Amino acid sequence: MTELTPEQRRTLRAAAHHLNPVVSIAQKGLTTTVLKEIDSCLKSHELIKVRLYGIERADRDALLVEICASLQCAPVQHIGNLFILWREKPADEEKSALAERRGGKPVTKKQAAAASERRRRVVKKTRLESAKR
Repeated sequence: MTELTPEQRRTLRAAAHHLNPVVSIAQKGLTTTVLKEIDSCLKSHELIKVRLYGIERADRDALLVEICASLQCAPVQHIGNLFILWREKPADEEKSALAERRGGKPVTKKQAAAASERRRRVVKKTRLESAKR
């Protein structure tokens, strides 16, 4: 399970505030299908919310630990029936995602790094603007 610093956790909580839950866990609990769906969502989004329905309070903590251990993700927050999970995208997947956006053209390491840096600047700029408000 990945550990986050308090500063990272705070930033991720703020980024997840506007997100809607993408996966729901209900009566049947944590099945392999649900785990695959959570894994798929983490691969595409990095930061997700998971909604729980009908699961007792005592079982929620164990469920969060089980999800994080099996998918190597970090628990960002657990509030009531919501889990916020984060797992960093590997650089290879980021490169392939960039290639898909470019119409399947090959992407060099330099192009992938430049795209990643542009995204970081946008996030940083957004955070600075929201802090000024």
